[in-house]
Amino acid sequence: MNQNLLHRSSGVLLPLFSLPSPHGVGSLGRAARDFLDQLHRAGQSWWQLLPLGPTGYGDSPYQSLSSQAGNPYFIDLDLLAEEGLLDQGELAAADLGSDPAAVDYGALFAGRESLLELAWQRARQDAALMTEFRRFCERSRDWLEDYALYAALKREFAFRPWYQWPESLRCRHGWALEQARDSYADSIQRQEFYQFLFFRQWQELRDYAASLHIRLLGDLPLYCAADSADVWAAPEQFQLEPSGRPTALAGCPPDDFAPQGQLWGNPLYAWEEMHADGFAWWRRRLGCAARLFDGLRLDHFRGLEAYWSIPNPPEGEPDAAAGSWQPGPGAAFLQMLQQTCPRTLIIAEDLGFLTPRVHKLRQQAGLPGMKVLQFAFGEEDSAYLPHNYDRDCVCYAGTHDNPPLQGWIAAAGEGETALAREYLGLAPDSSDAALARALLRAGMASTASLFILQPQDLLGLGEEARVNRPGSDQGNWRWRLLPDQFGEKEERELARLTRLYGRWPRDAADGI
Repeated sequence: MNQNLLHRSSGVLLPLFSLPSPHGVGSLGRAARDFLDQLHRAGQSWWQLLPLGPTGYGDSPYQSLSSQAGNPYFIDLDLLAEEGLLDQGELAAADLGSDPAAVDYGALFAGRESLLELAWQRARQDAALMTEFRRFCERSRDWLEDYALYAALKREFAFRPWYQWPESLRCRHGWALEQARDSYADSIQRQEFYQFLFFRQWQELRDYAASLHIRLLGDLPLYCAADSADVWAAPEQFQLEPSGRPTALAGCPPDDFAPQGQLWGNPLYAWEEMHADGFAWWRRRLGCAARLFDGLRLDHFRGLEAYWSIPNPPEGEPDAAAGSWQPGPGAAFLQMLQQTCPRTLIIAEDLGFLTPRVHKLRQQAGLPGMKVLQFAFGEEDSAYLPHNYDRDCVCYAGTHDNPPLQGWIAAAGEGETALAREYLGLAPDSSDAALARALLRAGMASTASLFILQPQDLLGLGEEARVNRPGSDQGNWRWRLLPDQFGEKEERELARLTRLYGRWPRDAADGI
């Protein structure tokens, strides 16, 4: 793992879907390049994104249909039009959502694939493009074949989860898989083509970021969705019954924030079997992620030391409070991670219920952890207060699971905001806007090697601009920047703070 990438610097967390676009959702085209230009002018070293996989019910990037495929929603349609695979009239006629400030996933689901199918039909007439496509399929065979078949079968069975398919396909009988590949060959090839388009555009964007000396930081969820190509294609890697039903589920125990505990619903890994074959499944997954990103935030790091296992009863509802701690893969997994990703920065998401064993595991692996400013003021000697940081950590004003700073201030208790004002040297009656700015300055000034902020905080936005509300399945993953909303004023403010606190990159231009 290349921890040499961790030096005094700063970056911005913005989901790809939150970029402005005329076609309903942020994508891999002009707006992404424009945002990289803004980061470059403001002296930023990192752009952190959320997982990029195809999403299912609930639209959460943390419940992806595949841990290695890309989301076709992110394919930029204007770039396809420039190639002659679509025309502007077709784009103008498509209904992909009418609100530029929020993603309409229902409209995308109804309208986007027909445009991509048009692009596929035209691409088939382009010999050079098809040659490039076939090369991509050959390079990606180890995950693409299963994913494309899974995606085609999802459409055939009205998007029902794989564990509700006919038994022969649910249990992956060889004859049934071969028959399905023959019967749905065109649908499978379309799904492969969509992946080709996604990764082609992604590589072009990554090359552009590299030309500006901006590194891309990805997010690696620990668990896979129950309804995913990963679980369907490799059931032996998970704690499942022969029917595909999980025997136990992921979550976390009761605490002050969730008195009943949290039930995430993901199947748990069969860690002993994974360890026995050298974590081969994980090596493939991590290798794919390392090819996409310069750094990875390893989600739910504490689950590698011990994970909360919630029994899944044959009848009735699982109860998170009935779970128990079970040993995770520990140091053996992290050794494999170091071997698989030697040139990738790995950040441990060490939030939640932590024990000395979790801290020791992270420290022995040499991974930087996370500090979140919004967690700092619940007590006077919190580990999240900037004076308690060491250099080998990443400070966040807030993550995608937190409100923007203005939203946090509005909802926090009087004691928290009073302590924050005192800590930051503000008058007790100072405005919420002044407190939010002081928090950004505190993160920038901290000893943390890397500071990550969200554009919402430079824009002074509140709860209305939140990306995700944990525990709620409504209204998440939708917030978007409006065109020109993040403009020159915000660039200049970000550049000023970055220079002032010594985070301006040595290999960047002078900027603004």
